[in-house]
Amino acid sequence: MLTTINTFAGDSRRGFLRTAAITLATAVPSTSTPHVGLADEGSMPDLGGAIGWLNSAPLNARSLRGKVVLVDFWTYTCINSLRPLPYVKSWAAKYKEAGLVVIGAHTPEFSFEKEPTNVENALRDLKITYPIAIDSNYRIWQAFNNEYWPAEYIIDAKGRIRYHHFGEGEYDESERVIQQLLKENGARGLDGSTVSVSADGVEAAPSRDVGSPETYVGYRRAERFASPGRLAHDSPKTYGPPPRLSLNRWGLSGSWNVGAESAVVQGASGAT
Repeated sequence: MLTTINTFAGDSRRGFLRTAAITLATAVPSTSTPHVGLADEGSMPDLGGAIGWLNSAPLNARSLRGKVVLVDFWTYTCINSLRPLPYVKSWAAKYKEAGLVVIGAHTPEFSFEKEPTNVENALRDLKITYPIAIDSNYRIWQAFNNEYWPAEYIIDAKGRIRYHHFGEGEYDESERVIQQLLKENGARGLDGSTVSVSADGVEAAPSRDVGSPETYVGYRRAERFASPGRLAHDSPKTYGPPPRLSLNRWGLSGSWNVGAESAVVQGASGAT
C-alpha cells in the first residue's frame, strides 16, 4: 500500500501569523455588541467557478440573498488555514439558526490538493460539515481578487461584502461583524458573546513554546534533510535514518519516492 505524506510551510501569501489565546470551549460573555463601522466593498461574486461542492448542493450569490455569508478561503495543507478552523466551525454552528451561511472556498496551493477525493478526506478528518466549494481552477479566488490563505469575506443579507480579514487572528472582531450583520437582517436573541475554543493537533493555536519551522518533504522546497546522501528526485530510493537527528532536522528511513511536492513510501516499512 502506498502512503503519501505532506507537511508544508507558509509563505508570504499565507502570512500574518498571529497568536490566539486558546481556552475552554465556552462563550465569553459581553453585555453588548459594539457597533463596528463597516464599509461597502462591492457585491459578492458568484460562486459558479467551483468544479464541485461538498456538504451541500451548489450555492450562488442569488440563492444566498437574505443570508449573512462568511466565505473562508483555505487549503487543507496550509497550517495558517487550519488554525482558524475551530472558530469558523463554531460560528457555523452557533449562528446557523440566526441566518449565517459559512462557505469554505478550498483553493489549492499544490497540485494534489486539486483532487476532490483528497479534499473530501480532509473534510472528514477535520470534521467540517459546512458547504465547501472546490475551487481547483481558482475561479472563485480570482472573482474575489483574493491573494491570501486564509482570507475571510463577510457578506450582508443584501449580497454586499462588508468586511474582510487576511491571515489568522482578529477572531473576536470577525464574530462581532457577523453578529452586527445578523442583527441588521433582523436576527434576535444574540447576546453579544464570542466563542472561545480549545483545539489540538493541526488546529491548535500557535504557541510561543514551539519555535520549530514547518517542514516541506517534497524536494522543491525541502530543507534541513539529515539522512545520509541526497534526496533522489522522482525515483524510488532506499534511505537510511540519520545517525544523529538534531533539532529541527528530519530524515527518511526505508524506500521512498520523493516528488517535487510530496514523498510516497514504497511499501510498509518507510518512516520519517
